[in-house]
Amino acid sequence: MQFSLHRWIRVSLLNLSVVAVLGVILRYKIAFAFPFIDQKHLQHGHSHFAFAGWITQTLMVLMVSWLGKFSKQKAIPRKYQWLLAANLITAYGMLVTFFIEGYGIFSIIFSTLSIFVSYTFSIIYWRDLNKLSTKNISHSWFKASLVFNIVSSLGAYALAIMMITKTVHQNWYLAAEYFYLHFQYNGWFFFSCMGLFTGILVKAGIPQLPLKKIYQMFSIAFLPAYLLSVLWVNFPLWIYTIIVLAAFTQVAGWISLLNLLKKQLHSVKLILPGGARFLILLSAIALSIKLLLQLGSVVPSLSDLSYGFRPIIIGYLHLVLLGVITIFLLGFMAAEYQLNLTKTTIAGIVVFTSGIIINEILLMIQGVTAMNYTSIPFINEMLFITALIMFSGIAIINVSQKTKSKTEFNHKGS
Repeated sequence: MQFSLHRWIRVSLLNLSVVAVLGVILRYKIAFAFPFIDQKHLQHGHSHFAFAGWITQTLMVLMVSWLGKFSKQKAIPRKYQWLLAANLITAYGMLVTFFIEGYGIFSIIFSTLSIFVSYTFSIIYWRDLNKLSTKNISHSWFKASLVFNIVSSLGAYALAIMMITKTVHQNWYLAAEYFYLHFQYNGWFFFSCMGLFTGILVKAGIPQLPLKKIYQMFSIAFLPAYLLSVLWVNFPLWIYTIIVLAAFTQVAGWISLLNLLKKQLHSVKLILPGGARFLILLSAIALSIKLLLQLGSVVPSLSDLSYGFRPIIIGYLHLVLLGVITIFLLGFMAAEYQLNLTKTTIAGIVVFTSGIIINEILLMIQGVTAMNYTSIPFINEMLFITALIMFSGIAIINVSQKTKSKTEFNHKGS
């Protein structure tokens, strides 16, 4: 059965609520007790579903929608309908199997199938991008994101092999895990979001030449930036210098984009509804914090501290996946009129984003105090309540999306 864009958006929002429910259960088990659930298994299911069922699924939907504006498609093509359905099946398959067995034969099968779906999507989408007669800077961001998505699977394969053969070496395991994460959230996720965002900027009349230079800065810095995650390796001075330059280059690229937006602020405001501006601004603030934290991590003593305390790592990952990516995706959907900004929706967004902010503050406080081996009274209970706040917010958003959005495939004015 053919799904409209509105229905696929609804599926994505439902998946986000599933991620939020899993977060609530995880926090409940930490704060209280839930003996029937294996913590590690649930964590694996939570993280894999968040990546595949929420972020990847949504990026695919939005990228196909973006493609439709140029190819004049009035409905999502059948080939993409099948790919979206296949990705959804593998995402729920991973959720169930990781929950039951952790890393096992069936969870690895669904993980592998998910990777094959991403390969197929990347190849088909790349070909369709090449068929377009009108091209802009978004194409470069999208193509890079597709390559990074494919390459990230090398980290996943390495992790699976270590798990199956039971030859887990801590440093190699962490290197493979961070390789996968870097190519996913700094590559596939971030570059896809930038492709969507620069599409808005081009429509607002912002010149493409400075946007191209910004793309080049982030692209050049991407590969060496991975080494920021493995600074425990004793790199020679020349490699360490490249790592530092990569961190500075990313910050410089981001500052260049912010300056460009400042100059063209009036044009950008004209095409962004108020709710979308609010969300994209929050995402930009989160990204600014993330890039500054990355820059700070080039100091060896700070890097050792950050990777030595789990709350800081969890806080950083949530900053990227919730603060940067999730809030941006909601903002983009609002900007493209794919999210109905009713009063109820806005209330849900406020509750959800408030929960994200509180969650980050609590995690960072927990991480900083852990450095002094000090525990915060009732911190786990507070994090559980915060998880409930985030779930409540996304539940309100889901309930508010009962009617069809202003458009089906091409948004108003495209």
